[in-house]
Amino acid sequence: MKDMSTANTMRERGDRHRYTLWVVLNADRRLLTAALAAGVFLALMIWGVTRSPSIRGLMARTDVVETTFQALIGALITGTTLVVSINQLVLSQEIGPLGGQRERMDRAMDFYQNTDDLLDVPSPASPGLFMKEIIDATSDRARAFESALEGSDDEELREGIEAYVSDLLENAETATEQLEEAEFGTYSVMNAALNYNYDRKLYDLRWLLSEYDERLTDEQRRTGKETMTALAMYGPAREHVKTLYFQWSLVKLSQGILALAIPAIVVAGGMVFLVDTSTVTGTVLGIDALLWVVCLAYTVCVLPFLLFTSYIVRLATIAKRTAAIGPLILRE
Repeated sequence: MKDMSTANTMRERGDRHRYTLWVVLNADRRLLTAALAAGVFLALMIWGVTRSPSIRGLMARTDVVETTFQALIGALITGTTLVVSINQLVLSQEIGPLGGQRERMDRAMDFYQNTDDLLDVPSPASPGLFMKEIIDATSDRARAFESALEGSDDEELREGIEAYVSDLLENAETATEQLEEAEFGTYSVMNAALNYNYDRKLYDLRWLLSEYDERLTDEQRRTGKETMTALAMYGPAREHVKTLYFQWSLVKLSQGILALAIPAIVVAGGMVFLVDTSTVTGTVLGIDALLWVVCLAYTVCVLPFLLFTSYIVRLATIAKRTAAIGPLILRE
């Protein structure tokens, strides 16, 4: 008998270390940005303390610090312009003629009509509850499929279906518990949606229906195909929610970069125009105060890039793990 068991969370199924995956996906993006900034600052401070000549001696003989912050000003302005391009990419799908908007609405309503038929009630408006109801529908149909085999004398068939349904229900319970209180705009909705391993469940069900086709009754075959239909509906529903989450995240990223870019440009300009070896004197904790100023200023200037990195790492990981739709498993 084919092994039907799978882990209930994406982190457990992933090939990366669980803590690495938590940092990449689950950690708050602001905290991750702050941690990256702290890492940059500490690395520069350690390097500055241990290197020779000192930062003060280097600034007295060369203009390397001034040149660096001049380059950062140009990079910040260019990066801010790219942020506008990101917003245009997101908004391009929202801007269009009336006919195009009507076509989008018609397609959306066609899909919601299909989910209404699946759920027997109007689909919830909340993305989290919408995903939860579809998962619940797959669970209900899987139970009906299992019930259809209760009177079967084929022990091998019955055990195979029971193992499959048990694994599906366990995975579904984990995902729905997370979705009940998940709020769209946070990663919690996407996390729960990715935890539901529908592609593997869809593949396993197709394998079961094909392997035991001649041993199934018409009723058993019907309930199995109804379960497959529910699982197949989850795929485009998750992709739709993922697309909305990507758009939401890119808008938040753009807002965050713009908010950080202004103080970063001010700091970079101040370092170019106002700071030299005579501006900052003395020591702090036994370390030249000028080194503290230069390292802190550089860290502030790279904050927009660090925020960009923290968001893109998450979005790229989600995109990689959801590149395929349907019963195609790229990697467990």
